[in-house]
Amino acid sequence: MAKGLELNSKVTQVIRVSPVNIIIRVSPVGWEVPEFEAGQFAVIYLPGSAPRCENSIPEHQEVDPEKMIRRAYSIASSSKNKEYIEFYITLVHDGELTPRIFALKPGDSIGLTSKFTGMFTMDKAPHDANLVLIATGTGVAPYISMLRSDALANPNRKIAVLHGAYNTWDLGYSSELSLLDSLVPNFTYIPTITDTDKEIVKWGGNVGFVQDVWKSRKLEQKWNQKLTSENTHVFLCGNPYMIDETIQLLETEGFVEHKGKVTGQIHAEKW
Repeated sequence: MAKGLELNSKVTQVIRVSPVNIIIRVSPVGWEVPEFEAGQFAVIYLPGSAPRCENSIPEHQEVDPEKMIRRAYSIASSSKNKEYIEFYITLVHDGELTPRIFALKPGDSIGLTSKFTGMFTMDKAPHDANLVLIATGTGVAPYISMLRSDALANPNRKIAVLHGAYNTWDLGYSSELSLLDSLVPNFTYIPTITDTDKEIVKWGGNVGFVQDVWKSRKLEQKWNQKLTSENTHVFLCGNPYMIDETIQLLETEGFVEHKGKVTGQIHAEKW
């Protein structure tokens, strides 16, 4: 196989969330899922010879069939799960890798690097700080891993997921998050969409960009608490425009971005 890489894993499940979003589970073959922290990512790869899904756009240039196409994706499964790794992936119709991933079915081979990495983890936030996890689209994936691991183990910490998408069918994991919202006293889930005209059933939830949910102060009203840089850490994952705008918004309220040698309360994972 090209560059010494082997397709060392198998697809065990594919869940079609929407026409352009899937949840895919991948299990190692002959090796074990390594230790990792919730919020980290893994690298998936397939050869150029792998078929593309039917509704993809032809590539602009010919791809070497022996070339391994590699991309990093945030892990959605629990860090305690050693049976499989789960990913939440959006189809890029003219992309190199996602059309090939969308053509996979259970039992097909896929490549997965054996080392997972990334700095987008909860250990950057104090154990007693509120956590507000803001995402667009598939940016919710690392938060699912955090929640499935040990994020909810501390009953004294309030946690919220604010998730934005175009339509309700793009709100991946909404059933799981809604269930947590109803069962876990210290957890809040607030989804929002921007394109209500295409909804099959009238949407009665939040409308607008996900950063507008923060501006609305709905979370403060629900928690009956002013959210400040002294009691809250904010995680951002997804669309770079959302992240940039939210960082600017938070900075006007006294929050500081955590980067380099600067210790702050804003943690961003840009794509």
